[in-house]
Amino acid sequence: MAKRNPAKKPVLGHPESSARNLPQPVRAELDARLARIEGHVAAIRRMLAAGEDCDSLLVQASAVRSALNGVLIGLMEAHMDACVIPCSRAGNNEEAVGRFRRAMETVLKRS
Repeated sequence: MAKRNPAKKPVLGHPESSARNLPQPVRAELDARLARIEGHVAAIRRMLAAGEDCDSLLVQASAVRSALNGVLIGLMEAHMDACVIPCSRAGNNEEAVGRFRRAMETVLKRS
């Protein structure tokens, strides 16, 4: 029986603005922040299942939102340093500004 090749995942975004371009310490810090958020969300789910009071749930959910804002800020800073600024230094100012605008639109978009 022939082995099936798994389908290739489509490439999203631009390879030149990939998270692979972020310095390893930045990626590690962002990953650690996300792991803490994951744990916090799991705790909130347990609180909800246990019937904890709404005030406590709101406080904890607000803390998760604040932590996620920290991740967004870190990603924006890293995106500027690793993707936008090098693009501009290479003489592609319009493209660099476009990348920055798209990043800001993504972060500030209402869900």
